[in-house]
Amino acid sequence: MELNTIIKGCKNNDRKCQERLYKEFFAAMMSMAMRYVNDKFKAAEIVNDGFIKVFKKIDQYEYRGSFEGWVRRIVFHSISDSIRKDANYLKFMVFEEHDKKHSNKALDHLYEEDLIKLIDKLPPASGDVFLLFAVQGYSHKEISELKNISVGTSKWHLSEARKKLQNLVLENYNKASNAG
Repeated sequence: MELNTIIKGCKNNDRKCQERLYKEFFAAMMSMAMRYVNDKFKAAEIVNDGFIKVFKKIDQYEYRGSFEGWVRRIVFHSISDSIRKDANYLKFMVFEEHDKKHSNKALDHLYEEDLIKLIDKLPPASGDVFLLFAVQGYSHKEISELKNISVGTSKWHLSEARKKLQNLVLENYNKASNAG
């Protein structure tokens, strides 16, 4: 069955078309969710919430641009909602486990909004790669194609963004500690 036929069926609330659409995109959306959530059950829950939103909003799809991109954006919003509920996931994207021993106190005092403000302070290219990778779930290959850069350059920007964010988080913590 052609994708446009499946989409039209979903717009008509056809359960078989909804099932086909779900099966078609579940693996890609699950892969994206697993970049943020290191728990398959939690990731599946988020993806399922995203698909419920997809089915509720499918009448809004206007056949412009990639349908997968449209689905990805909705599922990403479900991931973001989940991350907002537990900001530790976003903090994990900045500090890997081996880095946490140096930053536990700083992370304990960091709110998600603060981290978003710090991301905005990154150099534009590194900030864009960080957001594409850590927040939107793109792979380095996808980022390299989107940004017209090499995979190695994408990885370098991610690494640089993480280093700069770590330093900004620790600087913010030290300023707050000295002020209080």
